[in-house]
Amino acid sequence: MKIATKDIVNKVTQTEMDAGKLSARFDVDVSDGSKVSLPAAFETEVREDLIKLAVASSRANRRQAYGSRPHVGKRRPMAGMKHSVEWWGKGRGVSRIMRRTGARRGAQNPHTLGGRRAHGPKVEKDWSRKLNAKQRRAARNAALAATVSMETVAARGHRFDDTVEHLPIVLGTYTEVVDGKSTEYDIETFNHGSATRKAAAIFAGLGLGPDMDRARNGRKIRAGKATMRGRVHKTPKSILLVVKEKSGLAQAARNLPGVDVVAAKDLCAEDLAPGGDVGRLTVFTKAALEAMN
Repeated sequence: MKIATKDIVNKVTQTEMDAGKLSARFDVDVSDGSKVSLPAAFETEVREDLIKLAVASSRANRRQAYGSRPHVGKRRPMAGMKHSVEWWGKGRGVSRIMRRTGARRGAQNPHTLGGRRAHGPKVEKDWSRKLNAKQRRAARNAALAATVSMETVAARGHRFDDTVEHLPIVLGTYTEVVDGKSTEYDIETFNHGSATRKAAAIFAGLGLGPDMDRARNGRKIRAGKATMRGRVHKTPKSILLVVKEKSGLAQAARNLPGVDVVAAKDLCAEDLAPGGDVGRLTVFTKAALEAMN
């Protein structure tokens, strides 16, 4: 299966006034370049059951250990143990339950009001889920095959212009025109002056602007206690950029809302199908496809 790469020409114009130069303007022209062969993984069968299994394994392996702890030293005690207690001893006609100091009310025992949890989570519990290497590789290939179908990508919620003729999109050459002088750069290593704005202009020129707007406008404040734990905002997943090496283009594109960047050697099913939902809008560089071959 062969598809044409996208050659990009970026015309940079900057108006100069008495107070100084205005912000640069980028006019991106996209044309079809040479054709490249997609790896054989793009023609495999889409196994959604295998993809969900691989995604669940990846998420479980990232899970951090957590659990309760007793009152040790000056550390903050666990819930239900925040009392000064004493035992009255036998022969008083009461059960052998720790009592709050100076009161008859029980404390710390699991069956008392306000007591500790009986069988809380243990720190030593292993949450990881093993998956065979062949299964993990097959799940990645199945997720790659789903990125080719425009119907599957659109059904996942991604948006793109009518000018997009095929998926996935492969980036070819990159040329900048400044003051009539054109310079060709390696698209993976370019990172000079307003790189993130240039990356946004490139994606918009490729017809992926509506999906970036969807991710930017869909950013919302998460409900629940996660807002107190550093996970305040929730952003929809947008474009996945696959590169050979994380250099200039990767550093520029990762700042865009919803855009993720991954190296070809680290590509997995969770990158291509977040949450187990197949059909993520994916953009490859020509060097990344060559590395996958």
